[in-house]
Amino acid sequence: MVSSEYERRIAARFATFDQDGNGYIDRTDFGAAAKALLAEFGTAARSDKGQALYAGAEAFWQGMAGIADRDGDQRITRDEFVNGAVKRLRDNPDRFAEIARPFLHAALDIADGDGDGRATVEDTVRVLRALGAPDEVARGAAAVLDADADGKVGEAEIVPAFARYFTIAE
Repeated sequence: MVSSEYERRIAARFATFDQDGNGYIDRTDFGAAAKALLAEFGTAARSDKGQALYAGAEAFWQGMAGIADRDGDQRITRDEFVNGAVKRLRDNPDRFAEIARPFLHAALDIADGDGDGRATVEDTVRVLRALGAPDEVARGAAAVLDADADGKVGEAEIVPAFARYFTIAE
């Protein structure tokens, strides 16, 4: 794939992180994502699960800022996001997976109703919708994540898929 095509597709994924739509990604976007998930699942922010989600969101923000915030202003512009993905992550989705893992692990823990370490496909849809995905997209993505069709999605499926989506334009 031509680099400019890759950059175009990655730029389109910027909006997923820009929760408030103000044109840049910052710490508040990660906090907003955590807050939306807590609200969706009725989990208190001060609970252990709520605190783990906020800590994961902060770790994710710090990792993203370290990769993409080139001018150090604590905001990631669309250009910084694209350049960060292109120059630092294109050939290393595992790096992105490690940055995202604490947040994704905590989100999965919140969505895991029965404590087996995996969320149902329907709860995965709820997570994706809470993070801003349209219903149809959320349903399609959750179905794909359930690769073995057992009705459940675990961390081993979510983390690498998430990293591929944000680093490899398929």
